[in-house]
Amino acid sequence: MTFVSRLLGFVRDVIIARYFGADPGTDAFFVAFRIPNFLRRLFAEGAFSQAFVPILSDYKERHDQTQLRPFLDRTAGSLSLALLLVTFVGVLAAPFFILLFAPGFYRDAKQFELSVTMLRITFPYLFFISLTAFAGAILNTWGRFAIPAVTPVFLNLLMIPATIWLAPYLPEPITALAWGVLVAGFVQLGFQVPALVRAGLLPRPRFGFHDSGVRRMIALIGPAIFGVSVTQVNLLVDTLIASFLASGSVSWLYYSDRLVEFPLGIFGVAIGTVMLPHLSKNHASRDRDGFSRSLDWALRWVVLIGLPATLGLALLAGPMISTLFQYDRFSSYDAEMASRSLMTYSIGLIGFIAIKVLVPGFSSRQDLRTPVRYGFYAVLANLALNLALIFQLAPIGWGHAGLALATALAAIFNAGLLLAKLLKERIYRPEPGWTIFLLRVVFASAMMVPILVYASNAYPWQTWSMIERVSHLALWILLGFAIYVSCLTLTGLRPRHMLVPEST
Repeated sequence: MTFVSRLLGFVRDVIIARYFGADPGTDAFFVAFRIPNFLRRLFAEGAFSQAFVPILSDYKERHDQTQLRPFLDRTAGSLSLALLLVTFVGVLAAPFFILLFAPGFYRDAKQFELSVTMLRITFPYLFFISLTAFAGAILNTWGRFAIPAVTPVFLNLLMIPATIWLAPYLPEPITALAWGVLVAGFVQLGFQVPALVRAGLLPRPRFGFHDSGVRRMIALIGPAIFGVSVTQVNLLVDTLIASFLASGSVSWLYYSDRLVEFPLGIFGVAIGTVMLPHLSKNHASRDRDGFSRSLDWALRWVVLIGLPATLGLALLAGPMISTLFQYDRFSSYDAEMASRSLMTYSIGLIGFIAIKVLVPGFSSRQDLRTPVRYGFYAVLANLALNLALIFQLAPIGWGHAGLALATALAAIFNAGLLLAKLLKERIYRPEPGWTIFLLRVVFASAMMVPILVYASNAYPWQTWSMIERVSHLALWILLGFAIYVSCLTLTGLRPRHMLVPEST
């Protein structure tokens, strides 16, 4: 389901690039979209879910329906009230948010006003999508992953027609994207409701800040806000600095980030989403061995997917960007600049995915202070690297790519700290066979490299037609994948080695 959503997300971004390109208008929209999206990931899918799911799992495992239902009702009411207040403030304070997150826009009055207008349209999306994440967290805890996973499809399904059919009728065509985002939030929430009704879990909102479970959750949300959303904080810092760089920098970073988000969203987010209820259940039932085996299984998938995906994104950055986005308003220059940031972003892919897996190892045990501390270190590292790299790389046209590289290195640093802590406290105890597993993956990945390097340099990707680009890119990706899987098979890796541990 996540794959379907990401695939449609690619279609959406291809159409946006074709119709709007990479200019001050698209920069303004991506900032107006990123701010509520950032807050959604921070509060809803990030801090709220990491605090809510372990407590909900505890209620599910140790309490009966007479205690579970009031907790759900009071959480729904309290969350809705908080979101309404935040949304109201966000709409009124839109100019302040633009100044805070994209201060470089203030140099261009038209771009600044356009970004403020679109932020006022997109900000209520935060209310709808956060309640959607709340509903999804409930369904995930009961093992119903399909509906929450497919829900993001509606964002893409609504933004595509907004781009093609609504935009031509508006004074500022780019604002059609903002209206598409707002309507999508309402539709996504509505799509979750029937699934909650069928499961008998639809909350009846009640104000309940006095509830003991709600108070426990609020106490966990504070530290979780920072700890689980370090990557998003770093990406927002990149956007802030990019607003001072050449026009189009925000858009180049957005398009390259979208390609990194593809494997991250399919595997990192999906594995992390499945892991949190499993780990919370293991912790609630005091199954330490099962907890460790679950982490071990997830980390093997991080390596198995992360290493070849990193090489593929880095080595095929130019062909991918040209094939997906270089049409009409998106020029060959835009493709070249976006491919530079894609190459540097991809270095951190394993770190991005690992964070999605490792943070639940703490939050499922209701330890959110540790991810907060390490997340703070990672943000400081990102800031320092940004300042160091921007001055070195901006003069040669790689300034925005330096921002991406800083974020990638900070993600690897953050993941390393989290893993070291779990190992030190023996919460995670690696299962036998890691050495041979790593050798297999490294060998298989290395066998792909010559093929991908040849594919990237042997063809005139930027001058080919769309059919030529798509057919050749698909061919070389499939060939690289076939080589990778064949080498893994020849060295003895079998599907049974990657199955979910039975105890989970």
